[in-house]
Amino acid sequence: MAMDAERRQAELIEQFSAQAAALSSSAPQLAALVLEATSHPALFAFSELLSLPALSKLTGTQYASSLDVLRLFAYGTLKDYKSNSGNLPALLPDQVRKLKQLSVLTLAESTKVLPYDQLMQELDVSNVRELEDFLINECMYSGQIGSAAEVQFATGRDLTPDQLNNMIDTLSDWLGTSDNLLHQIQEKIKWADTMSEVNKKHQKEFEDKVEEAKKSIKADIDLRGHDDFLSEPGGIMDFEEDRIRPKRRRQPMA
Repeated sequence: MAMDAERRQAELIEQFSAQAAALSSSAPQLAALVLEATSHPALFAFSELLSLPALSKLTGTQYASSLDVLRLFAYGTLKDYKSNSGNLPALLPDQVRKLKQLSVLTLAESTKVLPYDQLMQELDVSNVRELEDFLINECMYSGQIGSAAEVQFATGRDLTPDQLNNMIDTLSDWLGTSDNLLHQIQEKIKWADTMSEVNKKHQKEFEDKVEEAKKSIKADIDLRGHDDFLSEPGGIMDFEEDRIRPKRRRQPMA
């Protein structure tokens, strides 16, 4: 589901970017394009559109408020719109619904359980039934939030510049920690390899000593002669003679 949603987002962003480039000389048409993008039921990422050179041409024109609307949909919530509605154009019903969905996504970024009281306040909803209808019909089934007020999956929103900097710092810290851990692992591997070589060396020395002892014994036997070795006191011949010599019987005492 996540991969499908991301793929669809990328396709829509590419589509609207191409349209903006084609309409770059017409401010009214660019403003209409912003209206279409912020009303689209499947688009939930707007920062890339906001950075398009074609749309930046709206700055300083009578359509400059369209950029403010696009910025609102990229980073803001319904609560932000309510607090600044005097400086923004009125939103269409589709835009209001989209902004409510984005507001739920913002809440879902920080917690997996969304209290109804908080949701009703953020979404400007007056009763639980209306809230649940919105969550089920406009969030869960559109792929934005898992089920009711318990989040199982939520599409990510655009990052503000501050959030992006914080993420970069967090990833940099993680990278540093990972590098240190990797260095420690490499040192452990190097130590294990060294100990393995030491053990192999000791094993080789022991085997060499055993082999040297065998060679020394064999050389001694060869030097002294096989027969001399067998006949020397305590040798094999003496042992055989002792074994076959009849034993005297002890006479009974009178």
